[in-house]
Amino acid sequence: MTGANDHISESQFFSLPPDIRRLRDVVAEQGWDEAWKQNLTPWEDPDVYDVQPALRELIDSSRLQLPTTGKALVPGCGRGYDVIHIASSLGLETLGTDISSQAIQAAKERLASVPGATASGKVFFQEADFFSMALPENERFDLVYDYTFFVAIPPSRRSEWGRQMTALTKPGAYLITLAFPLGLDPNGGGPPFFMTPEHYHEALAGWTKILDEVPIGSSPTHKNKERIIVWRKFDT
Repeated sequence: MTGANDHISESQFFSLPPDIRRLRDVVAEQGWDEAWKQNLTPWEDPDVYDVQPALRELIDSSRLQLPTTGKALVPGCGRGYDVIHIASSLGLETLGTDISSQAIQAAKERLASVPGATASGKVFFQEADFFSMALPENERFDLVYDYTFFVAIPPSRRSEWGRQMTALTKPGAYLITLAFPLGLDPNGGGPPFFMTPEHYHEALAGWTKILDEVPIGSSPTHKNKERIIVWRKFDT
């Protein structure tokens, strides 16, 4: 991802936390794989290092009748914590993808450390570009989970993100978006890029919002900075 610091002034850039400044520089110059090699992963929640509490609570609450058969996708999966939880809690065959080979290697190592997760045969990781994925209709996904993926792509690609979500999912599919971090400088660069919950709505033609709330169980570093928003693809 190039041009990570476009449209941000010098004073704005140097007011950012040091880890975010380094991330933006490295991604702009060398790409996401180098960020992983340098352990520049500030989106990882230091209070958790596990499935995001907001996702866990949503699934455990049974407030929504999420699918329990079929396939799920987690683009930009990183270490794969949420991939493993979706597969184990919902029983879906779950694919985590990331453009970084280093991230996929970390995810596979994480999977190998979780008792029973590998044996379930429902968790898969693949180095892939989300925007280049193409699937026949009978192999599309019943559920997609997006956490810190939408916010990491340039705003100019958000419409493309929405079209790809539609192309990769079955009619009736669910899209769970954990919007974080909210409250960034709208004039800043990225990643992460400024976004609001409304930006998801603009990108998701043909999807209906069925849940939008402040998570009950946010971690301390996420408190007042995230919303969980669930969408349903009712149009065919």
